[in-house]
Amino acid sequence: MNETAKKQETAVLIGLIYQNQEMEKVNEYLDELAFLVDTAGGVAVKRFVQRLERPDSRTFVGSGKLAEIKEYVEAESINVAVFDDELSPSQIRNIEKELQCKILDRTNLILDIFASRARTSHAKTQVELAQCQYLLPRLTRMWTHLTKQRGGMGMRGPGEKEIETDRRIIRDKITLLKEKLKDIDKQMTTQRKNREDMVRVALVGYTNVGKSTIMNMLCKSEVFAENKLFATLDTTVRKMVIGNLPFLLTDTVGFIRKLPHDLVESFKSTLDEVREADILIHVVDISHSGFEEQINVVKQTLSDIKAGDKPYITLFNKIDAYSFVQKDDDDLTPSTKENLTLDELKNSWMAKSNTASLFISAKEKQNIEAFRDFLYEEVKRIHIKRYPYNNFLF
Repeated sequence: MNETAKKQETAVLIGLIYQNQEMEKVNEYLDELAFLVDTAGGVAVKRFVQRLERPDSRTFVGSGKLAEIKEYVEAESINVAVFDDELSPSQIRNIEKELQCKILDRTNLILDIFASRARTSHAKTQVELAQCQYLLPRLTRMWTHLTKQRGGMGMRGPGEKEIETDRRIIRDKITLLKEKLKDIDKQMTTQRKNREDMVRVALVGYTNVGKSTIMNMLCKSEVFAENKLFATLDTTVRKMVIGNLPFLLTDTVGFIRKLPHDLVESFKSTLDEVREADILIHVVDISHSGFEEQINVVKQTLSDIKAGDKPYITLFNKIDAYSFVQKDDDDLTPSTKENLTLDELKNSWMAKSNTASLFISAKEKQNIEAFRDFLYEEVKRIHIKRYPYNNFLF
């Protein structure tokens, strides 16, 4: 183990198997939770799952499973226990009392990553507001919790700085942050109004599907991109020209399963770029085993922010990383996406849906010209409709 790994916090992951849920799906969810832990700077070393119809009201997993987890945590000197659902304040208190280590739920972990990724004053204010709203009902726990251990996952932002606060001060802070966001929102609205004369295209999608890479490729810009969740928090807008047609391309924050409600609310002004776009490019990582569920998560989130009726293009990215399992010739079981070739997948129900579907690799620059040509035609169609007397370009 190298020096960097030694400094990382070790974490156990804990999830539930609900009724009629397959273990394969639970493992997929815990894979994502492990990726969140990695993004936050920790390392997941073991997983615990418990089959329950609903979470235990006291300990989430039940006393028997918690005792099993405790034994491992003590034996391996584990720093953090991470749960793949949001825990109630009482559940956190009960679990922490039993395990005697740091307890994080999925919401806290995502907020922690957002806090570490925020760069601009706008993003920092949005994240801090969401953190304060998360902290408020859990304030009693945080008094003792934060005096015992500081730093590491789940400890960035207001929690670490506001150890001495009470509920009244947190509420005052929330009010001030909301007022600050209102002022920022006014500035953002003015900026968007100044761009109203141009067609606007927004990249949307699940986190880590390659939106920023596509942005960099199309605009020759230098938007931060890496193989981590939520690499991009701040909305980036670039002017782009294809042929003789200028338009605006926006890169937005990625969505994720169980995205905290407070975070969606605090990022309202950022998501306004999506609501006010003329076209959405829904980027999908076709190499991900759960891409169909990711598509549904994005569609639901767009619906939640009142952008579900926007015209959009489905852009299947990472075709270079797509793989399939070849079926035996005598295998008569129905084909699934795991044993469809890429060509078969292109001809499946996704490609024949009511929206345009394109297949590219931004990393390997595959099918990029076809994508640019298609995007040009879509933008031109909107431009002609909006400015019927100003089409001398075409």
